[in-house]
Amino acid sequence: MNNPIKIMVIDDSILFRNWLIKNLEKDLRFQVVGWASNAFDAMAKLPAYKPDVLTLDIEMPGMTGLEFLKKLFPLHPIPVILVSSLNMGVFDALNAGAVDFVRKPDEAPQAKEEFLKALTAKLIIASRSHVRLPSSTSSSFPSSAEAPSAKQTLSVKSSNQLIAIGASTGGTEAILEVVRQFPADMPGVVITQHMPAGFTAMYAERLNRLCRMEAKEAKDGDRVRRGLILLAPGGLQMRVVRLGDGYAVHCTKDERVNGHCPSVDVLFDSVALTARQNAIGILLTGMGADGAAGLLRMRKNGAYTIGQDKATCVVYGMPMEAYKIGAVCLQSPLSSIPQAVFRQLSASSGR
Repeated sequence: MNNPIKIMVIDDSILFRNWLIKNLEKDLRFQVVGWASNAFDAMAKLPAYKPDVLTLDIEMPGMTGLEFLKKLFPLHPIPVILVSSLNMGVFDALNAGAVDFVRKPDEAPQAKEEFLKALTAKLIIASRSHVRLPSSTSSSFPSSAEAPSAKQTLSVKSSNQLIAIGASTGGTEAILEVVRQFPADMPGVVITQHMPAGFTAMYAERLNRLCRMEAKEAKDGDRVRRGLILLAPGGLQMRVVRLGDGYAVHCTKDERVNGHCPSVDVLFDSVALTARQNAIGILLTGMGADGAAGLLRMRKNGAYTIGQDKATCVVYGMPMEAYKIGAVCLQSPLSSIPQAVFRQLSASSGR
């Protein structure tokens, strides 16, 4: 048996902290080496505990989880899983370098069971992940040298082209890094990021604030149109369907696929059927294989497909599985993906 993963729990709630430690200690895959009641306490104890992974609350007195991360990573680049209530600060913390997050449960036994299942899976993923320190992502737009001019993008066919993106662990910042480069008149973008209900609406707001394109959490029947990013809602499966000479999204309460709702495979399968050679598929960082089979179907139906490379992934799982089965036309570093998309759109507009 491998050595247990050493966990440090940081949370100011005594009741929740004790409950979490008690349940983690039941799992032989983990060893809780210590806890802290606030960020100052954590910084003092870290050198002695030497944890493999931290669980971190966002809202704490004295120093927030975000402020703690900014002090932590230059000294101790340890993988962090955020354990938070519904809070926009989660996305700032992910931008600061946290690996992933889990929403705090309510008191219902099923909610607590689902929380522990999600948390333990993410702790294992985090223990194998690459801590990605903050990039230069900010509220500013990319320079004109990084994005095509309006004249260039207007030459692309408007009604038939679409871009489908899928991601999981590490995906919130990876997606942002890609779509921030897209100009306002880009063909429609549909995205599935593994994320629970509530957080997808907040993430869509973040994309809308930081991108030139408009971004929103998708609603059933929304048209896929130039200049718009549609994000699959947490807890629903999103598919692209034909609507006249264009596309719309169909969002339904369905079973999980590959353990996820929304699932990347569900989105990619629908794009393979509807958009075929007029689609570009992009599979980014994430654990597991969700999206790999769907990306292969897209490629077989004529779509251009891109997989993020190992060096720039937080977790090289989903894009690796896609690459292994021949689903990827181009394997690319994250920073080069937007230019690959622009090149393909320019090439397809001449067909």
